[in-house]
Amino acid sequence: MRANLQRVREQVGPDVEICAAIKYVPVDDLPALAEAGIELVGENRAQDLLVKQKAHRDLFTWDFIGALQSRKLRDISPNVRLIHSIASESALRRLERYRAREVLIQVNVAGEESKEGIDPAELESYLERCPVPVTGLMTMPPFTERPEDSRRYFARLAQLAAEHGLERLSMGTTQDYVIAVEEGATIVRLGNVLYE
Repeated sequence: MRANLQRVREQVGPDVEICAAIKYVPVDDLPALAEAGIELVGENRAQDLLVKQKAHRDLFTWDFIGALQSRKLRDISPNVRLIHSIASESALRRLERYRAREVLIQVNVAGEESKEGIDPAELESYLERCPVPVTGLMTMPPFTERPEDSRRYFARLAQLAAEHGLERLSMGTTQDYVIAVEEGATIVRLGNVLYE
């Protein structure tokens, strides 16, 4: 894992944050990630986040990277540095009460019906109405066998961020993170490329 992390670091450079996706990592295996040099982790499920943090809170910086059920904000907001996936009216309303430190708006740049995320045309309205600091955007492009096919979606997200003066870009996973970084990613969310 240490060698994998070093290889990824060389690919993405010193300024891109590597967020280790821990959805499938058992609680007891988390110390091995810390020993390998991983500092930032992202969990997809609120309940698992709380369980893993209870055991190993001090080992990492914690982000929430999964599809967000707004009713879970009460549990998530006080326990993470950053929520990557604000994408609903109900989440905006809940943030009034359960204020996160910092959030990213998830944008569905490809217009996929099966994916979470707001329409790019709605972004300005979301930014105006969000009651907590929005420092960037996140996206999940359509699945593809060719990483290059994701480039246009990453480029579009970077364009949207630039138009609104947002610095963080959470984009790129194991299959396409190199392309994402080329298009301006500041955070990549990685799983198998670190663990296998």
